[in-house]
Amino acid sequence: MKHVLILTASLRPRSNSDRLAAAFAEGAREAGHAVETISLKGKRLAFCTGCLACQKTGRCVIADDARAIAEKVKEADVLVFVSPVYYYSIAGSLKTLFDRLNPLFAGDYRFREVYFLSAAAEDSEEAKEGPKTAVQGWVDCFEEARLAGTVFAGGCDAPGAIEGHPALDKARAIGRAL
Repeated sequence: MKHVLILTASLRPRSNSDRLAAAFAEGAREAGHAVETISLKGKRLAFCTGCLACQKTGRCVIADDARAIAEKVKEADVLVFVSPVYYYSIAGSLKTLFDRLNPLFAGDYRFREVYFLSAAAEDSEEAKEGPKTAVQGWVDCFEEARLAGTVFAGGCDAPGAIEGHPALDKARAIGRAL
């Protein structure tokens, strides 16, 4: 059994990206894995100041919700990042979290597999590749980890527009195959 941590960055109620996260979680639970989902909605995440104190202490000096999230990320076997696509990239809340996970670089971490799920109003190659590049850049900083898979749901603009989209089945299938 693996510990799967899903981090969702959409701030919109009933979001399409949150629905993708739920489909992945369903599949992973069906396969017998422990799944925890953390939404960044309502979380206090300050911007990284670049002080690099975390590289010496293994902990960020900023006291907000990122500290507890970083501990959960460190202990997870599988990470799943989920984001809406804004201006051909990830949501700002996810980028802020990536920056705040800097304390993990200097220590041990369990995760080896990282997945990325995204939903966008636009259904183009650019809408898919920009966010994937942002996530790949974060994953590349962790020598033991790899971006193991991605799911993109294009053409999903309004809340709930993802219902019936093949990306839901793909997310569920990847979760089930862990």
